[in-house]
Amino acid sequence: MQSKIQPLSSREMDLNRPSIVNIKHGDIHGDGIIDNVLLTANQTPDSPFWKDINLVVQNGRTNQPQIISFKNNSGYNPTLFLGDFTGNKVDDILVVIDTGGSGGAIYAYVFSYIEGQIRQIFNSDAFNEDYKYTVTYQDQYKATVISHNPQEKYIIDLTYKGKEYLTDIYSKNGILKSAIEGWVNPLSGLYPVDFDRDGTYELEGYQRIAGRYNADSLGFVQTVLKWNGQIFNLNRQNIAISSEEI
Repeated sequence: MQSKIQPLSSREMDLNRPSIVNIKHGDIHGDGIIDNVLLTANQTPDSPFWKDINLVVQNGRTNQPQIISFKNNSGYNPTLFLGDFTGNKVDDILVVIDTGGSGGAIYAYVFSYIEGQIRQIFNSDAFNEDYKYTVTYQDQYKATVISHNPQEKYIIDLTYKGKEYLTDIYSKNGILKSAIEGWVNPLSGLYPVDFDRDGTYELEGYQRIAGRYNADSLGFVQTVLKWNGQIFNLNRQNIAISSEEI
């Protein structure tokens, strides 16, 4: 998962002339000196769409910049967050980019300075491969969500969706008129949260549960990941649904 890193001279940056989309300041290298962390990209004319997005880390001690490229390097609203995710009291880097797709998916990456190199320690593609689900509508106004990692089953009470919704898919005695399979979308939100209030952030991911079609939201899978010294390991998982007015 090590990211592609190469030196980027000031002259090369001038020739490429990317825009600075976001900038943060923090101690990335753990030497007590503040570094500059930037997201650079080229903007599509008359559009909020950015392409050729790169992460640039300028060493505060040497002033030497490094460029870090992403597999998915285009999208909307690229943002930076600096905080300690690994527990070593040194800032790590979280990058989140909106894809702009109908499912609200994001690209997300976490980088950490480990053994003298900035390494990629999380990416959304790997997360989406690791966390798979099966969504099935059941009789009596319910839907089951089977999580394959961890192996757990959740039951969603669909009565909050309202009479018109239920009448369309259920008979009067609560039997499905036909089989319905839903799905869980790729990662649509990733947030740093210090649940333990110990100065080390966990990652809280959100994936939207879709019913008959993408806009038919049944809720969200919430997955909390915690660094275990080598990888972000599953800490806990829950499902949240929307409220109903009373």
